[in-house]
Amino acid sequence: MSQLSRRLLLATGAALAAPALRAQPAWPSGPIRIVAPFPPGGSTDALARLLQPHLNRILGTNVVVENRTGASGAIGTAAVARSAADGNSWVLVFDTHAVNPALIANIGFDTEKDLTPLLLFGTAPMVLTAHRTRPFKTFGEMAAAARAKPDTVTYGTIGNGSLAHLTMALVGKATGLQLVHVPYRGGGPLGVAAVAGEVDLPIATRPAIGAHIDSGALVPLAQTGATRSPSMPDIPTLAESGVPGIDARAFWGFLGPAGIPAPIKQRMEAALREALAIPELRQRVLALGIDLDPQGEAAFAPFLSRQIATWGQVVRENGIRPD
Repeated sequence: MSQLSRRLLLATGAALAAPALRAQPAWPSGPIRIVAPFPPGGSTDALARLLQPHLNRILGTNVVVENRTGASGAIGTAAVARSAADGNSWVLVFDTHAVNPALIANIGFDTEKDLTPLLLFGTAPMVLTAHRTRPFKTFGEMAAAARAKPDTVTYGTIGNGSLAHLTMALVGKATGLQLVHVPYRGGGPLGVAAVAGEVDLPIATRPAIGAHIDSGALVPLAQTGATRSPSMPDIPTLAESGVPGIDARAFWGFLGPAGIPAPIKQRMEAALREALAIPELRQRVLALGIDLDPQGEAAFAPFLSRQIATWGQVVRENGIRPD
């Protein structure tokens, strides 16, 4: 082959390769948005902001956290579901994500069709507690008091239709206890009410009420996971307290729009895992009360489907309506 022919061949190959290169632009291609679909101060916002500076460094781009609140996280999640599948928009969800489809008509997205469940960070059981001024210090003592005077013992949650509300509905069915639900509008108001003794039995995750347990204002009666959480090894489960068959755990997960290219998904997941492996960050996430156990899309997608099916059934069977 002559030198001229070789030059023509190389030029032709470069021309053919150029469109393919343009079809796969470098990523990140601009600022990355992480939507926290709840107000500042909650666990999703806290986790997103803990990750933010590390993702800035690892990905070499500006990562911003946007609080887009409303409808128990559904508004911010719907915004991400409608975003371009370019890897620049993500949402960090909480367990309400699994309950919302059964509670909110025309929610605006379908998790299985419209979202990419990239990474499950971890889970955490809720803790059923009693205010220190109440006479019951164990689940059994509380149950005896509730049976003696039905519809007088109150329990407080972060809202109507919350995972805590659904869990206590299951507890009521399993035990026959007639308890009175007092819904609050989020973890902040519940925490204030809990420490003030407004309700007999505050129930929430450790991030919401853990400080009040540590201070002695709240007495832990039971945790709602199938097994004891490593962060709360001394608190018995509902099963150990005589209420078997309940495994109710909050969870935190990272999702993007459907259709994100595999290389982008792989790089974002790797960046999240690298950040979570930093000892200082890991300890701060654990301090939120999250039992870290990162699971990728292959495990997270079916986990979400099971959660949506399980809690949707509880909503329907108990006729629960949103606030």
